This record gives sequence, C-alpha cells and structure tokens, in this order.
Amino acid sequence: MCWPSLRRPWRIALLLLFTLTLLHAAPAAAADTLRTGSKRFTESYVLAEVLAQQAAPALPSPPEVRQGLGNTAIVYEALRSGGVDLYAEYTGTIALELLKGPPDMSREAMQTALARLGLGLGPALGFNDGYALAMRAADADRLGIRRLSDLAAHAQLKLGLSNEFIGRADGWPGLSARYGLPQKPTGLDHGLAYDAIAAGQIDVMDIYTTDAKIDHLGLRVLEDDRHYFPRYDAVVLYRLDVPQRFAPAWAAIGQLAGRIDEHAMIGMNARAELQGTDFATIARDFLARGKAAGASSAPRGFAAKLFGPDLGRLARQHLLLVATSVGLATLIALPLGIGVFRRPTLRALVLGATGIVQTIPALAMLAILIWLLRSIGTVPALAALTLYALLPIMRNTVTGLAEVPEGQRDAGTALGMTRGQTLRLVQLPLALPTLIAGIRTATTIAIGTATIAAFIGAGGFGERIVTGLALNDTQLLLAGALPAALLALLSEALFESLEWWLRRVSGRLP
Repeated sequence: MCWPSLRRPWRIALLLLFTLTLLHAAPAAAADTLRTGSKRFTESYVLAEVLAQQAAPALPSPPEVRQGLGNTAIVYEALRSGGVDLYAEYTGTIALELLKGPPDMSREAMQTALARLGLGLGPALGFNDGYALAMRAADADRLGIRRLSDLAAHAQLKLGLSNEFIGRADGWPGLSARYGLPQKPTGLDHGLAYDAIAAGQIDVMDIYTTDAKIDHLGLRVLEDDRHYFPRYDAVVLYRLDVPQRFAPAWAAIGQLAGRIDEHAMIGMNARAELQGTDFATIARDFLARGKAAGASSAPRGFAAKLFGPDLGRLARQHLLLVATSVGLATLIALPLGIGVFRRPTLRALVLGATGIVQTIPALAMLAILIWLLRSIGTVPALAALTLYALLPIMRNTVTGLAEVPEGQRDAGTALGMTRGQTLRLVQLPLALPTLIAGIRTATTIAIGTATIAAFIGAGGFGERIVTGLALNDTQLLLAGALPAALLALLSEALFESLEWWLRRVSGRLP
C-alpha cells in the first residue's frame, strides 16, 4: 500500500490556510444579507423572527435569522464582531450589563456610549420585560410571602435561578445584597426551572414578566418593594452601518416602534410555549393581524418535529461540521504523531497538551475561542471540534507505529529503504487499522460534541436541542438527539465496513 509523500508539510499548511480562508470569507460573501440574532429564550426567538419578517419585503435577499446564539455576552459579541446586524435587547441590560452604567441611564446617554462602540439604540418595541422572582402561590400564601423582602426570613427556601441571572451585575449578587437574602441559589436553565418549580424541586425562580407560564402554573410574582430592578424596555440594538446598508429595511423596522405591548408579547410567548407553534408562524401572524393571537392550531406531533422541513439543512450542517473538523484534525494529528513518535520527551509533551485540551468543557472552549477569534458561528465551532478530535488520532498514530514489529522495520532497512520509505511502505500500512480506529473514535466524539455548536449559531442538530431546552419541549429535544445518534450509528457502520474491506485486501479474510 503506497502513501503520499510526507516530506512536504507546506502542502498541509496551505490546505489548512485555504480552508480557514474560505470559512472567514463566508460572512463577507453574505455582506448584503441582513442577519438578526436571538438569545436562548422564547421571547428572543420570537422577536428575532418578527424583526426579520418585518424587514424581509424591503430586502433584495431573504434575511438570515441566527437563533439561540446563547446568553447576553455571546449575542452582544456577535453584534460587535459583525456576526449579526441587530437583535432585540432590553434597556436595563444595556445600561447595567453592557455599558456598566447606572440603572437609571437615559436613552441619550446609552446612545452616546453605544456610538463609541459602533452600535446604536433603535426603536422601542412597546413593552417592558423585567426581571422578577416568583414562587408557587399556594406556598406564598402559606408562608405569608408577598414581597422580595419577605424572603429574608425564610432561609430554608430553595432558589433555582438561571446561570446568567446568578452572574449578572443586575442579577442575584446585587439583589441578595439589597434585600439581605441568605439563600444559596442553584443554577438552572430557565426553561427547566418552570418544570422544577411545578414539581416542587425548587421554591423560587427568576422570571421574565412577560413569561407565558406564570399564570399557567399558578405562580406569585413577588413585589420588588425596594425597587431594585430597573425597567427593561425592549429595543432594537443594531450596528451603526445598518441604516445605510439596508435603508428601506431599517425604515420598515422603525414601523415596529410601540407596536408590541405586554399583552401581545405574553400572547406570542404563550403560543410558542403552551401551543407549540413555531416562531416563524407566530411572527407572521402578529405582523399580519397586528396582535399575538392567530388561528389556534393543534401542537405539532413528534413525527412532524422529527421530519420537519429543517431536517435536510440541519443534517448538512452537522455533517459539514463533523467531516471538516475530523479532516482538519487528521491533517494535523497524523504528521504530528509521526513526527514525535521517535522522540519520547516531545511525544509526552504533545500528547499531554492534547489531553489537557480534551478536559476543557465544550461550552468553556467555545467561549474561549469566541474571545480569541472575535467571531461566532462556524469558525469557532470547527476550531473547537478539531481540537477535541486531535487526541484520539494522535494517540492511535503513535500506538499504531509502536505496534509494528521491530523486525519488519529492520527488514525495510535491510532492503535498502530510506527511513521515509520504510515509514511509508512498511510502518504506516501495518499501523493503518489502528490509525483508522483513532479517526473512528474522533468522528464519534465530533458527532456528539457538534450538537453544542448550535449554542453559538453554527447550526446542526443541536439547533433543535437548544430550542427544545428554551421551550422545555422534550419532543423537540428528541427530534434533535435522535438524528445525531443515528448519524453516529451510520458512522460506526461505515468505519466497520472500511475495516472489513482493508482486512480483505490485506489477505486476512478469504
């Protein structure tokens, strides 16, 4: 079996450079496409669709909706880096979290501070969606709790708060200090917290005041009697070049000013969370009727979610992430493994470094790469997946070469082969099954880890999982998890067939 020459590493470098150039050029190719973004909760998903659909008739090409990018920090970074052009944000978040200003920061002061960052404050949509704490009404009545200050006398209560709220400047640290609250909260996904409070697993949770499930679950919103929380008026946060690049579309978005009141927003959230209506339909109905409620429709069943119209797109994105990252990891790890094989000290250092990378949690890795690359989406996702795929390929390369009997290596030398010829014609063919096993393991890891890429807008089956978490929709979660599991099984079957064919070609099978 003949292997291509490994004496020209510049070819590998050029291929890697070309691939990364294409990936970085992808956003530029879509410079004439308006991109709206959203955080990872129901209302943000809905508003991203409302903004996109309102702008669409005034655009030369359909807008791109980048849903569920993550928490405030990630979506804000996407806006600053050009990953999205605009998204719906809240004045309290802008003042306290983004600009680190006072809670009563005026709109004019926010405009001035944002302009220095290349951003602008667009139209106010017409509703306030503030933070609050809520608990089961029956428990509140039993314990005599009506205000936030009442919580201080009940240290036994279990608080389940979103991780973002726990860490925000306008969240738990300031709230607990203002009210002297002794409780130690547990971090929970916002959507899952509703299930937890309904099941009695937690007693108090943070809510958005336009959440649809507050009345549905019989929760009591506790009065902010010391006026800690500022107003969170929904506004459009945008890049300053948007009005020039998309003038007609920006004028259309301006027509949304004051058009969405609290009642309308609660109604749209309810359609998503309680009726299972998709975000695009909710936005379309609102824009067509000027109100939240559309014709009531039966919730989509599991089959409709599993075989939905996005299945082909998500499958292509997931396959692209996996194939590209494993391919890049192979191009890096195979030559590197060969290079360090005969150098024990260097081999230990390189394998140790890739092993440390493997221990970094996926979300932390994505956050680090977003900061380093100043980008969201495909590029940091591919970088993370490639880093995770390095260890099994490199380790198996070293192991496979070490398993080649010394006598067979010496036979090549006795035949007058150079070290490179012995490597290419003797060692690598004999180590091939072990090398393929490493690539097989890396592929399986990449298929599972690629679902996390949806948290930063890279697509794939993780999109359904992220949306299912936001809506607390188990069926949608499964509709994302099952295709990913099937892809892993197909991958295993493919590699099994390849290994069977190699054994047959090498004469180990009749």
